[in-house]
Amino acid sequence: MDLLDIARWQFGITTVYHFLMVPLTIGLSLLVAGMQTAWVRTGKQRYLRMTRFWGKLMMINFAMGVVTGIVQEFQFGMAWSEYSRFVGDVFGAPLAMEGLVAFFVESTFLGLWIFGWDRLPKRVHLACAWAFSLATAASAYFILAANSWMQHPVGIEFADGRPRLNSIWAVLGNNTVLAAFPHTVFGCFAVAGSFLIGIAAYKIAKHHRNSDPDDEDRKLWHVSMRLGAWVGVIAFAGLALSGDVQGKLMFEQPPMTMASAAARCHTEQPASFSIFAYGDVGQPNCEDVKSFTVPYVLSYLANGDFSSEVKGIQQLVPEYQAKYGTHLPDDPRMGQYAGAPIDYVPNLPATYWGFRFMIGFGAMAALGSVAVLWLTRKNRFPKGRWWAPLAVASIATPFLGNAFGWIFTELGRQPFVVAPNPNPSGVDGVWMYTAQAVSSGVSPGEMLTSLIALTSIYGVLAVVEIFLIVRYVRAGVDAAMPHEPSEDEKSDDTLSFAY
Repeated sequence: MDLLDIARWQFGITTVYHFLMVPLTIGLSLLVAGMQTAWVRTGKQRYLRMTRFWGKLMMINFAMGVVTGIVQEFQFGMAWSEYSRFVGDVFGAPLAMEGLVAFFVESTFLGLWIFGWDRLPKRVHLACAWAFSLATAASAYFILAANSWMQHPVGIEFADGRPRLNSIWAVLGNNTVLAAFPHTVFGCFAVAGSFLIGIAAYKIAKHHRNSDPDDEDRKLWHVSMRLGAWVGVIAFAGLALSGDVQGKLMFEQPPMTMASAAARCHTEQPASFSIFAYGDVGQPNCEDVKSFTVPYVLSYLANGDFSSEVKGIQQLVPEYQAKYGTHLPDDPRMGQYAGAPIDYVPNLPATYWGFRFMIGFGAMAALGSVAVLWLTRKNRFPKGRWWAPLAVASIATPFLGNAFGWIFTELGRQPFVVAPNPNPSGVDGVWMYTAQAVSSGVSPGEMLTSLIALTSIYGVLAVVEIFLIVRYVRAGVDAAMPHEPSEDEKSDDTLSFAY
C-alpha cells in the first residue's frame, strides 16, 4: 500500500467510527429533551426517570464522540496538508463556526444540565436541555456545510490558484447541505429510535416479562419502546422523502456518483433501476454483469419523471476527460501519481452495494419499528424468547445504514476530493484530485504507524463504551436516579450530585 491508500484508509476508519457516535448523540439528546419536557409539563415521575436513564447513556456516547471527533480535524493538517492549503480559506470557516459556536454552546449547556438538577429552576434546566440538544444539530449542520462544499463548491472566487471565500452565506445556504442536513437528522432519529427499542425490549424480557402490566417499571420500558418505534417509523418516512431530494441532486453533483451507484454503464432512456446484480460490476463495460431491474424507476429517481435519459459511465468518462484532462498534474509533490492517467470511475462494487446496503438496513429498521408498534399494542409484549435478542440486534441496522450511506457518498466522489461543478448553481473551474490532497512530507511508514495506533485506540474506546453502556443498562433506572442522602449525610451537609 502506498501513502495515498494508507491515508484514505486512516481517514475512512476514523470517520466511520466517529460517525457511529454522532447520530446517536444527536437523536438521543433531542429525545431526552422531549422526555424532560413531558416531565415538566405533566409532573409524572415516569418521564423524569426516563430522562435520567436515557440521559445517562447519551452522556457516555457524547463523551466518546468528543474524544474520537478531535482526531478528525488534526488529520486535515497531518495527513491531508495539501488539501488544507488549497481549501483552508473556505473549509476553515464552517469548521471554526462548529467549534466556536455550536460546540461551545453544546458543552456549556450540557454541563449546566448535568450539574443543574435541583439547583436550577425546572424550566431553566429544561431550557439547558434544549440548548445543548439543538446545538448538537447545529454542529452537524456546520460540518455538513463543509462537506457539501466539497461536493458542490459555491460562495468562492478562484485567485492565485486557490479558492477564496467571498460569501459564507452561500456556503451555509448551499442547496447540497439543505438536502443533506434533514436526511442526516432523520438518520439520527432512526438510530435513536432503534436504540430505545432494543434496550427497552431487553429490560422487559429480562425483568418484567411476567410482571403486572400496571407495574411502573414495566410501563416505563413499554413507553420507551413504543416511543422508539414511532420515532423509527417517522424517521424512515423522512429519510425516504429527503433521500429522494438528495438523490436528484447527486445525479448532477457530480453525475458519476449516482451512475456508479446504479451500475449504469450505458446511457438509457427511460432508465431502469438495478435491484440486484451479479457478475463483475467492477468493469465499466458491464459485459459480465447481469441485473434484476425495475423499468423507469431510475429515470424518476434522477429527474422526477419516468421517461428521461440517464447518462451512463461510458458516456460520462469521455466528458470528464475532455473537460478535466486525462492525466494528473505533473507535480513532483505527488510522487508516483505525478502525471499518472486518471480513472474517473469510482469503486463500482463499493458504491453499488453501499447504496443498496444503506437502503436495505434503513428499511429493516423501519420494518422493525412497525412490527414493534403492532406487537406491543394495548400494553402487550411478545412472549417468545426470540424477541429480545432480535430487538437488541436490530439496534445495529440504522447504524449500518448510516455508515454505508457515507461510504457510498464519499467513494462516489472519487477521484476528486473537491468535485468539479458543471452545474450552473455552483462555481465551475474548482476541483482537486484526492491524489493531490495527501501530505507530501509524510512517509508511508509514518502514515501506517498512525493508522495502526488510531485503529487500536479506537478499538479500545469501543470496548470501553460498550462496557459502560451495558453496565448502566443492566443497573437500570434506579441507578440513574439521584442518591437520597441518609440522615447522617444530611447532618454532615454532604452534597449529592445527580451524575
